[in-house]
Amino acid sequence: MKSTVEIGLSQAQRKRVIESQRYALMQHGYHPHSLLWSNTEVQELRFKILADIGICRSDSVLDVGCGFGDFADFLKRENKAVEFTGIDVSEELLLEGQRHFPKLKLIQGDLFDFSPALQSYDYVTLSGVLNRKYDGASGYTFQLITRMFEACKTGIAFNLLDARHEWTAGRWDLQSFHPDEISEFVSQLSKNNQIVDGYLENDFSVYVYR
Repeated sequence: MKSTVEIGLSQAQRKRVIESQRYALMQHGYHPHSLLWSNTEVQELRFKILADIGICRSDSVLDVGCGFGDFADFLKRENKAVEFTGIDVSEELLLEGQRHFPKLKLIQGDLFDFSPALQSYDYVTLSGVLNRKYDGASGYTFQLITRMFEACKTGIAFNLLDARHEWTAGRWDLQSFHPDEISEFVSQLSKNNQIVDGYLENDFSVYVYR
């Protein structure tokens, strides 16, 4: 019998993510802690690096694992108001986000549920989603990056935890990657890519352009 490769999150993994986000939201409300960020400054530093891929005012942006939709608000405050679509598996996070940003387009699901058309957004972004330890984490990570790239017209930007950082690499509950591993993979999608690091000791970002 042929084995099949599961695409996207399994139902069990999806349930774990939703339940952990629900608990965090009950504990912290509208706060970066509910998204498993340490503080607003760290969250927005990562946002700045993502935006530096070249996002401009009026671009279309799909944000994968958008949480409350804070990235759209950050871009607006940076005078880069975009045509924003956010997707997240947590309905509770999206409902809270809609309370704060009622005009945002926020959709429940993961990228494989949403299944955007090829090259349908200028940029596709992701912040923090792949820090969580998933079953078969590397496989899911590479599936997700590939699908993001398929959906972009111009480029994708995402961040990951850095396996070169001893404390991060040693965490049983976090997934980290070596930049060389990611560079090798994204080079199969496009030779026009860039690793950005040095802004936080345990994090790096990746730009992949068409």
